[in-house]
Amino acid sequence: MVEIGSVSARESSHRPTLTRSVRLFRAFLKEQSDPDHFYRVLAVDSVAQVSSYVSLSGSVVLDVGGGPGYFAEAFRGAGARYVGLDPDVGELSARGEPDPGMIRASGTALPFRDGSVDVCYSSNVLEHVDDPWLMLAEMVRVTRPGGTVFMSYTPWYSPWGGHETAPWHFLGGHYARRRYERRNGKPPKNAFGTSLFPVSVGAVRRWAHRQTVADVVETFPRYHPWWAKWITRVPGVREIASWNFVIVLRRRA
Repeated sequence: MVEIGSVSARESSHRPTLTRSVRLFRAFLKEQSDPDHFYRVLAVDSVAQVSSYVSLSGSVVLDVGGGPGYFAEAFRGAGARYVGLDPDVGELSARGEPDPGMIRASGTALPFRDGSVDVCYSSNVLEHVDDPWLMLAEMVRVTRPGGTVFMSYTPWYSPWGGHETAPWHFLGGHYARRRYERRNGKPPKNAFGTSLFPVSVGAVRRWAHRQTVADVVETFPRYHPWWAKWITRVPGVREIASWNFVIVLRRRA
């Protein structure tokens, strides 16, 4: 595996700023009370991020774990041919009728032939999969040679790694889950060991170095300004300070 070090003119023209980071953080604070607002802001920002690596106009984009389709409008607005996928009927219909471009399927068994999409995208899904390495391999498999894989997820040791059980996940996932149940009278939606799993930054980077069918274009902390990219290269620090980790791959010819 070779890490691509050069930065294209398109990438440099979309460098994330501190102002953008503050805007996203403010939106994140409303995730529980106003998820529509947060995910719409995130969708627009995500399209801008992906567009810095590949032109979306006319591209076939597969969104693994697209849920109720928050990202569909943003990707289609950029000219992409969008297909979303989610295994959970509840997620697909969270905002009413599922978007026509959404299908029900698993991220670890994508129902697409090899090399059939231009961009394979996933946002905040990997930590909810019991076999994240299979999902990553599937995303690379369905991407055409020269195509782009854009994966982001919440590392386990980040401040929000335990999701609604945070920050108690730092004392152990099972403890955090039991504590949430005691205080709320019900299990968390993101239950450790069932629908939430500990995926580290280091583990994903090691997986990327072991596989031989794609090159790493870049890694960075998703919500940080561009000058904070160094965080993902420092063991230990990256697990906590990344908050949300992004790895961008390009499928080899």
